[in-house]
Amino acid sequence: MWVVATAGHVDHGKSTLVRALTGMEPDRWAEERRRGMTIDLGFAWTTLPSGGTLAFVDVPGHERFVPNMLAGVGPVPAAMIVVGADEGWMPQSAEHLAALDALGVAYGLLVVTRADLADPGPALTRARAEIAATSLGAVEAVAVSAVTGAGLPELRAALDRLVARLPDPARDAPVRLWVDRSFTVRGSGTVVTGTLGGGRVRVGDALELAGSGEPVRVRGLHSLGAARPHVDAVARVAVNLRGLPRERVGRGDALLSPGRFGRTDLLDARLAGDPAADLPATLTLHVGSAAVPVRVRPLGPDTVRLRLARPLPLLIGDHALLRDPGRHHVAGGVTVLDVDPPPLRRRGAAAARAAVLAGLDGRPDPAGELRRRRLVRAGQLTRMGVSPTAAPVAGDWLADPDHWRDLGRRLVEEVARYAEEHPLAAGAPVDALRHRLGLPDRTLVTALLRPPLRLRDGLVTAVPADTLPEPVARAVARVRAEYGDRPFQAPEAHRLADLGLGPREIGAAVRAGALLRLAENVVLLPGAPDDAVRVLAGLPQPFTLSAARQALDTTRRVAVPLLELLDRRGATRRLPDDARQVVRPPG
Repeated sequence: MWVVATAGHVDHGKSTLVRALTGMEPDRWAEERRRGMTIDLGFAWTTLPSGGTLAFVDVPGHERFVPNMLAGVGPVPAAMIVVGADEGWMPQSAEHLAALDALGVAYGLLVVTRADLADPGPALTRARAEIAATSLGAVEAVAVSAVTGAGLPELRAALDRLVARLPDPARDAPVRLWVDRSFTVRGSGTVVTGTLGGGRVRVGDALELAGSGEPVRVRGLHSLGAARPHVDAVARVAVNLRGLPRERVGRGDALLSPGRFGRTDLLDARLAGDPAADLPATLTLHVGSAAVPVRVRPLGPDTVRLRLARPLPLLIGDHALLRDPGRHHVAGGVTVLDVDPPPLRRRGAAAARAAVLAGLDGRPDPAGELRRRRLVRAGQLTRMGVSPTAAPVAGDWLADPDHWRDLGRRLVEEVARYAEEHPLAAGAPVDALRHRLGLPDRTLVTALLRPPLRLRDGLVTAVPADTLPEPVARAVARVRAEYGDRPFQAPEAHRLADLGLGPREIGAAVRAGALLRLAENVVLLPGAPDDAVRVLAGLPQPFTLSAARQALDTTRRVAVPLLELLDRRGATRRLPDDARQVVRPPG
């Protein structure tokens, strides 16, 4: 199934056209049929010449009902823009097109109706020029008369060509079904409808209500008027929810895959439209089927911070629009850049934040998010719409590599500082070190421990310097200085000798935990195995020895015994074809 929304000025024949294409009545209310004007969203479907099914979301054209129109267009990937030949381009034609442009709709079709009442040429020429300047670009156009039937076969063929160009839906994506209608069916309970843009919904699925976070169970599914065991995107779907009172869900709410979406009332976004500095302080944000008042704080020329009146399940990269309902004006489209932005407390913080946002484009960037956040839980990134690619450093904590190395250096300094401040203490408590480093979880402290630090009875101490003879300690320090930023480069035997590390000295350093012996004359710094697992976890799994060697920037002399060590530790697993995969991250 494909789903297309109508758009266009009031009384230009959108509903009449849908009725002629489908043989179905899209106007659901008696008041709509009495007045001959669409007030709320209507739904109908038809079979195209190719055999595929196309569903229409028919929207109202009057300026009083633009919020209803936006609730229907928001989740839909394509639009059929309708312009009457007798009246041509009109104010709501422009506002509907501005809304489609703001939402980033890239697929569309122009239909000039009422070709039996006037020459469609002038309306077609004007509309094509207006549409070409938006995200829709150049679109195919068809002139029709829903009364005489002229042009309807050509329109059906054009719709077939339109849906053939639509991108394949992400059927493995999490479900976020924006609710555009909710009602009660006697004997069944609460039913909600919406356009499923991604994923699959099954009977029996457990979902979450975005508004309250409460779990709900799918009792039944209908699509195209028939019961279904499951429905795949893209589709119009009606979901019967078990045990949920009707008043607890309505338009603007959403059904979500559990644990896959956060809810935010604060976000940073890029604006396309009016300059940020010219925006009113209060606007309405339209996204999906939701319309929420927001307070606007300009950050840069085209970036804003939005404070929402209620939380919404938004992801990085989502498209929405800002509208001034008092002026009936689309202020601009927004692309969500950050759904968990930092507070702006200090002087100059807004300008600094604008500089950061200038480098973001709304595409999820796992490495960039780690770099900006430094420490973050994997689940938090997932709920922002970012798929983690790095291996956790402890539990489900992810860390920017540079920040993690800096924390390791600071931990050594803080242990030494604590020993100076508390000379009679047996060591530094883990929680004290956590506070000193500003870490959110004590497991991060233990994950940072490397020789010469060790943990005993909940206290962190440094291995006394006199555990190594002074010449050996100096030689190990030289290795750290020379190879600290190349953790997988093992000094050759002659270089070890130059550094003052012969077989006996290496043995003493290995026993003290200051060096790690992989093989004869192959030694690394002791943190290298955990660092290697973090690098290897970022490779496509499984990986070959060659891929591991290149990722670690080392030689076969080091890579072979290092991978064998990781196999023995259970961090990696060797497969029958000699490839490997990471099975246990460090920490």
